[in-house]
Amino acid sequence: MIADAALPPWLDETGSPDQFPDPAQALDEPNGLLAVGGALTPDWLLEAYRRGIFPWFSPGQPVLWWSPDPRAVFVPERFRAARSLRQSIRGRGYETVLDRDFGAVIRACAAPREADGGTWITASMIAAYEELHRLGHAHSVETWAGEELVGGLYGVRVGAMFYGESMFSRARDASKVALARLVEEALATGIRLIDCQLPTPHLASLGAETVRRTDFLRRVAIHVRE
Repeated sequence: MIADAALPPWLDETGSPDQFPDPAQALDEPNGLLAVGGALTPDWLLEAYRRGIFPWFSPGQPVLWWSPDPRAVFVPERFRAARSLRQSIRGRGYETVLDRDFGAVIRACAAPREADGGTWITASMIAAYEELHRLGHAHSVETWAGEELVGGLYGVRVGAMFYGESMFSRARDASKVALARLVEEALATGIRLIDCQLPTPHLASLGAETVRRTDFLRRVAIHVRE
């Protein structure tokens, strides 16, 4: 349990997203918890991403906002696909496309994957990101095998930043193939940094780098305005 003295500030959902505190004030435990409350409207979400903050909460909780330290990122120029991934890209007959069925991708990402059937991508999160997609800010990268959606990812672009939110796979390497396509698009369209939020062994195996929050926020401040 978090001591009362360490509780993060509560944000008034009827107010402005300018209420976000400095990410440097985020708690050490749980790592990166910055604020509670606010809203999942486009203005709140886009302001959060401009500041290197993202929402993450379980069903029944208020909106929780995070800026963890350290942060996992992909630098597109330094991404190197493993041999097995290159073989899957060439040899499995996959087709990768952008934004063909954003709704199907986010719902596939929301499908329970654990024994307890839990998911953090709630109905309110789905609705919020579908609205961001409608406005042109949220995007999906999809892997198709014929008429079947077998993998993909979604996230939010702000300037030259892409904030990856979640990915899923229903066939071998299908989410990794989508990631490789995202990197290809990043190089083609000027995305400078792909945020992966929390470092994990899986992300590290794909070439994600771990950076301190101060360095990450310095890059964000530059890239969201490009």
